[in-house]
Amino acid sequence: MNKLTVIIGLCLVVLVVAAAVLLLPPRVNAPTQQDQEPTSFIECAAMGYPVAESYPRQCNSPSGGNFVEDIGNALDKIDLIQVMSPQPSDTISTPLIVIGEARGNWYFEASFPVSVVDAAGQTIGQGYAQAQGEWMTTDFVSFQSIPIEFTAQPSGSMGKVILHKDNPSGLPENDDQLEIPIVF
Repeated sequence: MNKLTVIIGLCLVVLVVAAAVLLLPPRVNAPTQQDQEPTSFIECAAMGYPVAESYPRQCNSPSGGNFVEDIGNALDKIDLIQVMSPQPSDTISTPLIVIGEARGNWYFEASFPVSVVDAAGQTIGQGYAQAQGEWMTTDFVSFQSIPIEFTAQPSGSMGKVILHKDNPSGLPENDDQLEIPIVF
């Protein structure tokens, strides 16, 4: 009799659970895996998917998507100029202060121009970075920009911070720049 009671009790529990599942209304706005598939590194990381701490960072979605962080041309310029803040994909606000180090030949008279551009490439703010030490060298010299004010942008929109090699000659072959993709 004791076994029969247990079996009947288990059957009743199964029936109640099955009835509850079948009778509950479906969730109309329930997200599906396809709805949650990211389309960029930033979306992938924001959704909490694993991010490999490589350089550039990479994010993998469950469906096999691999998204590589846009770091601009930082790898191409790493032996000339390096920025500690802001980093690629950082969210920035006004006023912006840029901190890093550059080889002495990136400067002229101990400074170089810095600009902030929106997603369309339009300049929305500009200023300059100042050497924090003796700049007449081929070694790296620390710099910090003045506070750069820029026009407010829609939250989450993309842009770039551009650090221009100072080029008093005006000759195109002496131009160079580091581009850092950012989020407003």
